[in-house]
Amino acid sequence: MDYLDRNEFNFEPSQKVIDAIKEFDPKTLCFYTRIYDEGKKSVVSVRLSEIYGVPENQVLLAYGGEDILKNSIHYFLMKGDNKKILIPEFSWWYYNRVASECGGTFEMYPLHEQEDTFAYDVSEVINFTNRIHPRMLLLASPNNPTGNSLSSEEIGHIMENIPSDTMVLVDEAYASFITNDTDYIAPLVNRYSNLIISRTLSKFYGLPGLRVGFGFIGRGHDQFISYVNKYLGFNRFSEAVALAALDSDEHYRRVANDMDWGRNLYKRELDNLPGFKVYKSVANFILIKYPEKIKDRLKESLAAQNYKIKFMTDKGLESCVRITLGRKEQTQLVCDTILKVFHEMQ
Repeated sequence: MDYLDRNEFNFEPSQKVIDAIKEFDPKTLCFYTRIYDEGKKSVVSVRLSEIYGVPENQVLLAYGGEDILKNSIHYFLMKGDNKKILIPEFSWWYYNRVASECGGTFEMYPLHEQEDTFAYDVSEVINFTNRIHPRMLLLASPNNPTGNSLSSEEIGHIMENIPSDTMVLVDEAYASFITNDTDYIAPLVNRYSNLIISRTLSKFYGLPGLRVGFGFIGRGHDQFISYVNKYLGFNRFSEAVALAALDSDEHYRRVANDMDWGRNLYKRELDNLPGFKVYKSVANFILIKYPEKIKDRLKESLAAQNYKIKFMTDKGLESCVRITLGRKEQTQLVCDTILKVFHEMQ
Protein backbone atom coordinates (compact mmCIF):
# COMPACT_ATOMS: atom_id res chain seq x y z
CA MET A 1 0.00 0.00 0.00
CA ASP A 2 1.23 3.50 -0.86
CA TYR A 3 0.14 5.67 2.05
CA LEU A 4 -0.33 9.29 1.00
CA ASP A 5 -2.88 10.08 3.71
CA ARG A 6 -0.86 10.77 6.89
CA ASN A 7 1.93 13.06 5.67
CA GLU A 8 4.62 10.44 6.13
CA PHE A 9 7.89 10.12 4.21
CA ASN A 10 7.89 8.13 0.95
CA PHE A 11 11.56 8.72 0.16
CA GLU A 12 14.85 7.20 1.30
CA PRO A 13 16.59 8.39 4.49
CA SER A 14 19.90 10.18 3.98
CA GLN A 15 23.07 8.09 3.67
CA LYS A 16 24.29 9.60 6.93
CA VAL A 17 21.16 8.34 8.68
CA ILE A 18 21.60 4.88 7.16
CA ASP A 19 25.26 4.82 8.21
CA ALA A 20 24.42 5.94 11.74
CA ILE A 21 21.98 3.05 12.07
CA LYS A 22 24.42 0.48 10.64
CA GLU A 23 27.33 1.71 12.73
CA PHE A 24 25.48 2.11 16.03
CA ASP A 25 27.13 0.07 18.78
CA PRO A 26 24.40 -1.83 20.71
CA LYS A 27 26.61 -1.79 23.80
CA THR A 28 25.89 1.94 23.99
CA LEU A 29 22.39 1.02 25.16
CA CYS A 30 23.84 -0.69 28.23
CA PHE A 31 24.66 2.68 29.81
CA TYR A 32 22.86 5.93 30.50
CA THR A 33 24.22 9.00 28.80
CA ARG A 34 26.62 11.01 30.98
CA ILE A 35 25.91 14.41 29.46
CA TYR A 36 23.37 15.20 32.19
CA ASP A 37 26.35 15.29 34.57
CA GLU A 38 27.33 18.45 32.68
CA GLY A 39 23.88 19.97 33.22
CA LYS A 40 22.82 19.29 29.61
CA LYS A 41 19.79 17.32 28.40
CA SER A 42 21.27 15.50 25.44
CA VAL A 43 23.90 15.58 22.73
CA VAL A 44 20.94 16.45 20.48
CA SER A 45 19.88 19.50 22.52
CA VAL A 46 23.49 20.68 22.46
CA ARG A 47 23.58 20.34 18.65
CA LEU A 48 20.21 22.08 18.27
CA SER A 49 21.48 24.93 20.44
CA GLU A 50 24.43 25.34 18.06
CA ILE A 51 22.25 25.18 14.92
CA TYR A 52 19.50 27.53 16.08
CA GLY A 53 21.48 29.86 18.36
CA VAL A 54 19.17 29.28 21.33
CA PRO A 55 20.70 28.53 24.77
CA GLU A 56 20.70 24.80 25.47
CA ASN A 57 18.62 25.20 28.62
CA GLN A 58 15.81 26.67 26.45
CA VAL A 59 15.85 23.77 24.00
CA LEU A 60 13.05 21.22 24.49
CA LEU A 61 13.36 17.54 23.54
CA ALA A 62 10.49 15.08 23.46
CA TYR A 63 8.97 11.91 22.04
CA GLY A 64 7.95 13.60 18.79
CA GLY A 65 6.41 17.01 18.29
CA GLU A 66 3.19 15.51 19.64
CA ASP A 67 4.88 15.13 23.04
CA ILE A 68 5.92 18.79 23.17
CA LEU A 69 2.35 19.76 22.31
CA LYS A 70 0.89 17.46 24.94
CA ASN A 71 3.34 18.39 27.70
CA SER A 72 2.86 22.11 27.05
CA ILE A 73 -0.93 22.05 27.01
CA HIS A 74 -1.20 19.75 30.03
CA TYR A 75 1.28 21.77 32.08
CA PHE A 76 0.00 25.26 31.39
CA LEU A 77 -3.72 24.46 31.43
CA MET A 78 -3.42 22.59 34.72
CA LYS A 79 -1.75 25.49 36.53
CA GLY A 80 -4.23 28.08 37.79
CA ASP A 81 -7.89 28.62 36.97
CA ASN A 82 -7.58 29.61 33.32
CA LYS A 83 -7.96 26.38 31.33
CA LYS A 84 -8.84 27.77 27.91
CA ILE A 85 -6.87 27.38 24.69
CA LEU A 86 -7.48 29.02 21.31
CA ILE A 87 -6.87 26.86 18.21
CA PRO A 88 -7.29 27.42 14.45
CA GLU A 89 -10.68 26.55 12.93
CA PHE A 90 -9.26 24.13 10.36
CA SER A 91 -6.48 22.26 12.14
CA TRP A 92 -5.26 18.95 13.52
CA TRP A 93 -8.10 17.32 15.47
CA TYR A 94 -5.60 16.30 18.16
CA TYR A 95 -5.24 19.87 19.42
CA ASN A 96 -8.65 19.99 21.08
CA ARG A 97 -8.39 16.40 22.35
CA VAL A 98 -5.20 17.20 24.24
CA ALA A 99 -6.95 20.12 25.92
CA SER A 100 -9.85 17.91 27.00
CA GLU A 101 -7.44 15.34 28.49
CA CYS A 102 -6.46 17.77 31.23
CA GLY A 103 -9.88 19.34 31.81
CA GLY A 104 -9.23 22.25 29.47
CA THR A 105 -11.65 23.88 27.06
CA PHE A 106 -10.99 25.25 23.59
CA GLU A 107 -12.38 27.88 21.27
CA MET A 108 -11.62 28.19 17.58
CA TYR A 109 -10.62 31.29 15.70
CA PRO A 110 -11.22 31.45 11.92
CA LEU A 111 -8.97 30.75 8.98
CA HIS A 112 -10.09 32.51 5.83
CA GLU A 113 -10.15 31.16 2.30
CA GLN A 114 -8.50 33.65 -0.05
CA GLU A 115 -8.31 32.66 -3.73
CA ASP A 116 -5.87 29.72 -3.77
CA THR A 117 -4.95 29.69 -0.08
CA PHE A 118 -6.21 29.82 3.47
CA ALA A 119 -4.84 32.54 5.73
CA TYR A 120 -4.75 33.79 9.28
CA ASP A 121 -6.19 37.25 9.80
CA VAL A 122 -3.52 38.44 12.23
CA SER A 123 -5.60 41.35 13.56
CA GLU A 124 -8.49 38.97 14.14
CA VAL A 125 -6.26 36.52 16.01
CA ILE A 126 -5.06 39.38 18.23
CA ASN A 127 -8.63 40.57 18.85
CA PHE A 128 -9.83 37.04 19.68
CA THR A 129 -6.95 36.52 22.09
CA ASN A 130 -7.47 39.82 23.89
CA ARG A 131 -11.24 39.28 24.15
CA ILE A 132 -11.07 35.69 25.39
CA HIS A 133 -7.72 35.97 27.23
CA PRO A 134 -6.92 32.25 27.02
CA ARG A 135 -4.14 30.55 28.95
CA MET A 136 -2.75 29.33 25.63
CA LEU A 137 -2.92 30.35 21.98
CA LEU A 138 -1.98 27.74 19.40
CA LEU A 139 -0.68 28.77 15.98
CA ALA A 140 0.16 26.13 13.36
CA SER A 141 2.64 27.26 10.72
CA PRO A 142 2.32 25.61 8.25
CA ASN A 143 -1.16 24.56 9.25
CA ASN A 144 -2.47 21.05 8.73
CA PRO A 145 -4.58 20.48 6.60
CA THR A 146 -4.70 23.85 4.83
CA GLY A 147 -0.95 24.24 4.19
CA ASN A 148 -0.71 27.98 4.92
CA SER A 149 1.86 29.59 7.23
CA LEU A 150 2.72 32.72 9.17
CA SER A 151 5.73 34.93 8.58
CA SER A 152 8.10 35.70 11.44
CA GLU A 153 6.87 39.30 11.29
CA GLU A 154 3.28 38.13 11.77
CA ILE A 155 4.25 35.95 14.72
CA GLY A 156 6.09 38.90 16.27
CA HIS A 157 3.12 41.21 15.71
CA ILE A 158 0.81 38.74 17.47
CA MET A 159 3.22 38.34 20.38
CA GLU A 160 3.57 42.09 20.76
CA ASN A 161 -0.19 42.70 21.00
CA ILE A 162 -1.60 39.95 23.22
CA PRO A 163 -1.52 39.43 27.02
CA SER A 164 1.93 38.44 28.26
CA ASP A 165 0.43 35.69 30.46
CA THR A 166 -1.03 33.88 27.43
CA MET A 167 1.42 31.16 26.42
CA VAL A 168 1.77 30.93 22.65
CA LEU A 169 2.71 27.62 21.06
CA VAL A 170 3.71 27.79 17.38
CA ASP A 171 3.51 24.30 15.91
CA GLU A 172 6.12 24.24 13.14
CA ALA A 173 6.05 20.49 12.49
CA TYR A 174 5.81 21.15 8.74
CA ALA A 175 8.34 23.96 8.55
CA SER A 176 11.42 23.82 6.27
CA PHE A 177 9.85 22.41 3.09
CA ILE A 178 9.93 25.76 1.29
CA THR A 179 12.75 27.58 3.07
CA ASN A 180 15.67 26.72 5.32
CA ASP A 181 15.54 30.11 7.06
CA THR A 182 15.53 29.65 10.83
CA ASP A 183 17.26 32.88 11.83
CA TYR A 184 14.00 34.32 13.16
CA ILE A 185 13.64 31.70 15.92
CA ALA A 186 16.31 32.85 18.40
CA PRO A 187 15.26 36.55 18.33
CA LEU A 188 11.60 35.64 18.90
CA VAL A 189 12.37 33.22 21.73
CA ASN A 190 14.76 35.70 23.34
CA ARG A 191 12.25 38.53 23.13
CA TYR A 192 9.06 36.78 24.30
CA SER A 193 9.11 34.68 27.45
CA ASN A 194 5.59 33.37 26.72
CA LEU A 195 6.57 31.73 23.42
CA ILE A 196 7.15 28.06 22.54
CA ILE A 197 8.17 27.03 19.03
CA SER A 198 7.77 23.31 18.38
CA ARG A 199 9.46 21.30 15.61
CA THR A 200 10.10 17.64 14.83
CA LEU A 201 12.24 15.19 12.87
CA SER A 202 9.07 13.48 11.60
CA LYS A 203 8.28 15.61 8.56
CA PHE A 204 11.15 17.43 6.80
CA TYR A 205 13.68 14.89 8.06
CA GLY A 206 11.32 12.01 7.28
CA LEU A 207 11.71 10.07 10.53
CA PRO A 208 8.23 9.81 12.11
CA GLY A 209 9.07 6.34 13.41
CA LEU A 210 12.05 7.69 15.35
CA ARG A 211 9.75 9.82 17.54
CA VAL A 212 12.05 12.79 18.13
CA GLY A 213 10.57 16.23 18.58
CA PHE A 214 12.28 19.42 19.61
CA GLY A 215 11.43 22.99 20.38
CA PHE A 216 12.43 26.25 22.00
CA ILE A 217 10.90 28.20 24.88
CA GLY A 218 11.32 31.73 26.17
CA ARG A 219 13.20 32.47 29.37
CA GLY A 220 11.89 31.95 32.87
CA HIS A 221 10.26 28.51 32.64
CA ASP A 222 12.66 26.37 34.65
CA GLN A 223 9.81 24.46 36.30
CA PHE A 224 8.25 23.56 32.94
CA ILE A 225 11.64 22.53 31.54
CA SER A 226 12.12 20.29 34.58
CA TYR A 227 8.63 18.86 33.98
CA VAL A 228 9.38 17.84 30.38
CA ASN A 229 13.02 16.89 30.85
CA LYS A 230 14.21 13.29 31.25
CA TYR A 231 16.57 13.12 34.22
CA LEU A 232 18.37 9.99 33.00
CA GLY A 233 18.63 11.16 29.42
CA PHE A 234 17.04 10.16 26.14
CA ASN A 235 17.09 7.13 23.85
CA ARG A 236 20.72 6.88 22.77
CA PHE A 237 19.93 5.13 19.50
CA SER A 238 17.48 7.91 18.60
CA GLU A 239 20.10 10.49 19.54
CA ALA A 240 22.65 8.99 17.13
CA VAL A 241 20.17 8.89 14.25
CA ALA A 242 18.87 12.39 15.05
CA LEU A 243 22.38 13.86 14.89
CA ALA A 244 22.90 12.24 11.48
CA ALA A 245 19.59 13.61 10.21
CA LEU A 246 20.38 17.13 11.40
CA ASP A 247 23.64 16.88 9.44
CA SER A 248 21.83 15.87 6.21
CA ASP A 249 20.08 19.04 5.11
CA GLU A 250 21.37 18.76 1.54
CA HIS A 251 19.70 15.36 1.08
CA TYR A 252 16.37 16.48 2.51
CA ARG A 253 16.44 19.69 0.50
CA ARG A 254 16.56 17.56 -2.66
CA VAL A 255 13.53 15.67 -1.40
CA ALA A 256 11.75 18.97 -0.78
CA ASN A 257 12.46 19.95 -4.39
CA ASP A 258 10.76 16.76 -5.59
CA MET A 259 7.76 17.70 -3.47
CA ASP A 260 7.70 21.10 -5.14
CA TRP A 261 7.56 19.31 -8.50
CA GLY A 262 4.45 17.57 -7.19
CA ARG A 263 2.80 20.83 -6.11
CA ASN A 264 3.36 22.25 -9.58
CA LEU A 265 1.98 19.12 -11.27
CA TYR A 266 -1.29 19.21 -9.32
CA LYS A 267 -1.63 22.94 -9.93
CA ARG A 268 -0.97 22.62 -13.66
CA GLU A 269 -3.15 19.57 -14.30
CA LEU A 270 -6.13 20.10 -11.99
CA ASP A 271 -6.54 23.74 -11.05
CA ASN A 272 -8.41 24.84 -14.19
CA LEU A 273 -10.83 21.92 -14.30
CA PRO A 274 -14.48 22.51 -13.26
CA GLY A 275 -15.02 21.89 -9.55
CA PHE A 276 -11.32 21.78 -8.67
CA LYS A 277 -9.16 24.17 -6.68
CA VAL A 278 -5.55 23.44 -5.77
CA TYR A 279 -4.58 25.34 -2.63
CA LYS A 280 -1.11 26.74 -2.11
CA SER A 281 0.92 24.67 0.34
CA VAL A 282 4.26 25.15 2.07
CA ALA A 283 4.13 21.72 3.73
CA ASN A 284 4.65 18.12 2.59
CA PHE A 285 1.02 17.77 1.58
CA ILE A 286 -1.43 19.60 -0.63
CA LEU A 287 -5.13 20.35 -0.17
CA ILE A 288 -7.31 20.06 -3.26
CA LYS A 289 -11.01 20.83 -3.65
CA TYR A 290 -12.67 18.38 -6.03
CA PRO A 291 -16.19 17.65 -7.39
CA GLU A 292 -17.74 15.38 -4.76
CA LYS A 293 -19.60 13.31 -7.36
CA ILE A 294 -16.30 11.56 -8.19
CA LYS A 295 -15.53 10.67 -4.55
CA ASP A 296 -16.66 7.03 -4.47
CA ARG A 297 -15.21 6.17 -7.90
CA LEU A 298 -11.93 7.90 -7.03
CA LYS A 299 -11.65 6.00 -3.74
CA GLU A 300 -12.27 2.71 -5.56
CA SER A 301 -9.78 3.46 -8.31
CA LEU A 302 -7.02 4.46 -5.89
CA ALA A 303 -7.70 1.45 -3.65
CA ALA A 304 -7.46 -0.87 -6.65
CA GLN A 305 -3.93 0.47 -7.16
CA ASN A 306 -3.12 0.18 -3.43
CA TYR A 307 -3.04 3.95 -2.91
CA LYS A 308 -4.58 5.87 -0.05
CA ILE A 309 -5.16 9.62 0.23
CA LYS A 310 -7.08 11.60 2.85
CA PHE A 311 -10.70 12.43 2.02
CA MET A 312 -11.47 15.30 4.39
CA THR A 313 -14.48 15.16 6.72
CA ASP A 314 -13.90 18.42 8.64
CA LYS A 315 -16.84 20.81 8.49
CA GLY A 316 -16.17 23.23 5.64
CA LEU A 317 -13.61 20.95 3.98
CA GLU A 318 -15.86 18.00 3.05
CA SER A 319 -15.22 18.53 -0.67
CA CYS A 320 -11.43 18.43 -0.27
CA VAL A 321 -8.72 15.80 -0.36
CA ARG A 322 -5.36 16.13 1.35
CA ILE A 323 -2.58 14.34 -0.48
CA THR A 324 0.89 13.69 0.92
CA LEU A 325 3.57 14.80 -1.55
CA GLY A 326 5.40 11.59 -2.32
CA ARG A 327 7.88 10.44 -4.91
CA LYS A 328 7.39 11.69 -8.46
CA GLU A 329 5.95 8.40 -9.71
CA GLN A 330 3.47 8.31 -6.82
CA THR A 331 2.36 11.89 -7.44
CA GLN A 332 2.01 11.24 -11.17
CA LEU A 333 -0.13 8.15 -10.59
CA VAL A 334 -2.49 9.92 -8.19
CA CYS A 335 -2.82 12.92 -10.48
CA ASP A 336 -3.45 10.71 -13.53
CA THR A 337 -6.05 8.70 -11.59
CA ILE A 338 -7.93 11.85 -10.56
CA LEU A 339 -7.91 13.05 -14.17
CA LYS A 340 -9.06 9.67 -15.52
CA VAL A 341 -11.95 9.36 -13.06
CA PHE A 342 -13.00 12.95 -13.63
CA HIS A 343 -13.12 12.62 -17.41
CA GLU A 344 -14.90 9.25 -17.25
CA MET A 345 -17.67 10.81 -15.17
CA GLN A 346 -18.18 13.87 -17.34
